Amino acid sequence: MTNKIYVVVADDHDCVREGVRSLLLDKPNIEIVGEAADTDGLAKLLDARACDVVVSDIGMPGLDGDSSAVPLLRRLLRRKSHPHVVVLTMIERAHMLSGLRNIGVTGIVDKRDAASALIDAIEAVAAGRIHLSEQVTAALAAAEPAAPGRGGAMSAREWEVFQLYARGLAVHEIATRLRRSDKTISTQKRSAMRKLGLETEADLIGYAAQIGLI
Repeated sequence: MTNKIYVVVADDHDCVREGVRSLLLDKPNIEIVGEAADTDGLAKLLDARACDVVVSDIGMPGLDGDSSAVPLLRRLLRRKSHPHVVVLTMIERAHMLSGLRNIGVTGIVDKRDAASALIDAIEAVAAGRIHLSEQVTAALAAAEPAAPGRGGAMSAREWEVFQLYARGLAVHEIATRLRRSDKTISTQKRSAMRKLGLETEADLIGYAAQIGLI
């Protein structure tokens, strides 16, 4: 008998959570053990309840004034022991999808594919595999090949610098806040952009807006 997969679902739309619940209702090997409507609720739920897989949107009310679940998911995925993550999203831009992969997300399902792909994604990531739904795969395949040197996981400091810059702080302001040199902050900002597949300032702002940082 297949081991049961315990799942937490997070989305700020009641209808989406209800839809996920309905999809998983007849799967005896999958059990929803908690639901959250925002990032704060998800954080508290994960502290209180063990699970194997988190199914989460990213554009929902966040922690510390954020409007994105990405910072929480990134921190979650950096833990030594953590649940797998399936992001349920409408993001279509390839570099943004690649950015989710770069922070450790192993399942990405376009909401238009959810009915056919979500169960497969949950089962795949729980087994340690990567699963991208049809729309996500098509978006990535249609993009230009990544330039040499891209990829890799961002460090905690690179992610911090990226968030501060995306919210409007200048490099010298970030340097003062973090007690680092302007050159160090500029290097970390460029490294974060490279790892996310972002080439221009417009790409950076567009990505930040898409994931709810601004």
